[in-house]
Amino acid sequence: MADVGEPAGGRPREGGRPAEDVVALCSRLIRFDTSITGEFERGCAELVAEELAAMGLQPQVLESQPRRSNVVARVTGSDPTAPAVLVHIHLDVVPADPGEWTVPPFSGEVRDGQVWGRGAVDMKNMAAMTLVALRERLAAGWRPRRDVVLAFVSDEERGGADGAGWLVERHPELFEDCTEAVGEAGGFSHEYAPGRRAYFVQTGEKGIAWLHLVARGRGGHGALQRDSSAVSAIADAVSRLSSHRFDAKPTPSTTELLSWAASWTEDEEPLRAFGPLARLLDPALRHTYNATGLAAGQQHNVVPSFARASIDGRVVPGHEDDFVRELLEVVGDAVTVEVVQRSTGVEAPFTGLVPDAIRRALQRADPGSLTVPTLLPISTDAKHFSRLGIGCFGFAPMRTPLGYDFASMFHGVDERVPISALVFGERVMEHFFEEC
Repeated sequence: MADVGEPAGGRPREGGRPAEDVVALCSRLIRFDTSITGEFERGCAELVAEELAAMGLQPQVLESQPRRSNVVARVTGSDPTAPAVLVHIHLDVVPADPGEWTVPPFSGEVRDGQVWGRGAVDMKNMAAMTLVALRERLAAGWRPRRDVVLAFVSDEERGGADGAGWLVERHPELFEDCTEAVGEAGGFSHEYAPGRRAYFVQTGEKGIAWLHLVARGRGGHGALQRDSSAVSAIADAVSRLSSHRFDAKPTPSTTELLSWAASWTEDEEPLRAFGPLARLLDPALRHTYNATGLAAGQQHNVVPSFARASIDGRVVPGHEDDFVRELLEVVGDAVTVEVVQRSTGVEAPFTGLVPDAIRRALQRADPGSLTVPTLLPISTDAKHFSRLGIGCFGFAPMRTPLGYDFASMFHGVDERVPISALVFGERVMEHFFEEC
C-alpha cells in the first residue's frame, strides 16, 4: 500500500502536496455527519464552497429546505461553442451506528494506510479527489476547452428529491448546455492478471421499485389455533422471494462485461472470477427484491388482520414492465403488491467525448489497463440528470489493492478508503480534466 506522498500514475509530485491534501480534505469532509440523523449537508457544503471560492470560482449554495444544501459552480472553458461536462457528487451519507464500528464513524481517522469513516467510499472520497485535482490544474494555469459544471448535492441516499431532483426541476438552466456527466459509482479497479487491471466504468444503473407486500386475514385471540394469518402469509411470501433467483436479463453493458470476462476465465459463471466484486456485478444481470422491513400487530396476544413487508426492488433497464408480474409469480396470490416509489433505470452507450477522456486518463495513470463499461445495481443521481438529456457515467477512479473488498464498503460498517486509492484517483481526475 502506498505511503501518503507516493506519486500516482508515475509522475513525481513536489513535496507530496496533492497526496497529503486529498487525504486531509477527505478526512475533513467525513467529519461532517451529513446523514439523515445528523446535521444534513450545510456545514459540509460550506466547506466545499470555500474550497471552490479559493480557486477563483463563484459557487452557488442552493437549498431546497433548511440545511439541505447543494453547491454548484462552473469553470469556464476556452471554447464557448463546446458542450459542457457535468461532475456531480453527493455530500450526504447513510447513518452509522458508532457501537458497531472500530473507529468513530465520523472521525475521518487515518489509520493503517486508510481513511476511515462514513462516506470514505460513498462518496466523500470523490469530492476530495475532484476538489484537489481541480485546484492543482487551475493553479498551474490550466483552462478547460469546454465548461466544467460542478454539482455537490444533497439527499442522494434518500432518492435525491431535495438534491439533484430539485436542481433539475427548479434550476435546469444551470445544466442546460451539459451533454455528458460523471458521478458515482464506477471507476474502481480489478486485477484480472498479474499487474493487469481493468476499470469498471458505470454506463447504466438499475431502476428502483420500492414496494409493499400486503396481506390481510382474520384477526383474533392469540391463544386460538388457526391454519393461516396475515403474518404467516407475509412470512411465506418473503421466504419465497428470498430463495428465488430471477432469470438473467443482459443489457448491452452486461453483455460486454460477460463477454470480456469469458475471454480470460474458464469459469462457467464468468462473474465468479471477480471474487468479492461479483456481489456488486451479479445483481445487475437480473431483477432483485429484498425485504427491508416488516410490520404487523400491536399486542402480543392478538393475531393481527394486517401485515406488510417493505421490499427494495431493483429493476434491469428496459424490463420495467415485467417486474410486478414476475414478483407475483413468486410470492403467490395470498398477498397484494403496492408500489411505493419507482424510478426508471438508465443506460448510455460508452461512446463520446467523456468516455474517450476516461480511457485516456486511465491509460496515462495506469498504462496497459482496460476500461470496461458496466451496469451496476445501485441507484444514483444519474436518474435525475439523465432527464435533461445528459449521458451519465459513473467514474470515481480508484486503483484498489489486490483483495480489497470494495463492494462491502458501500453502506458497510468500518467503511474506509486506502490512501493509495485516493492519491491515484486525484491524479486520474487531473488527467480527466485535462483530457476533456
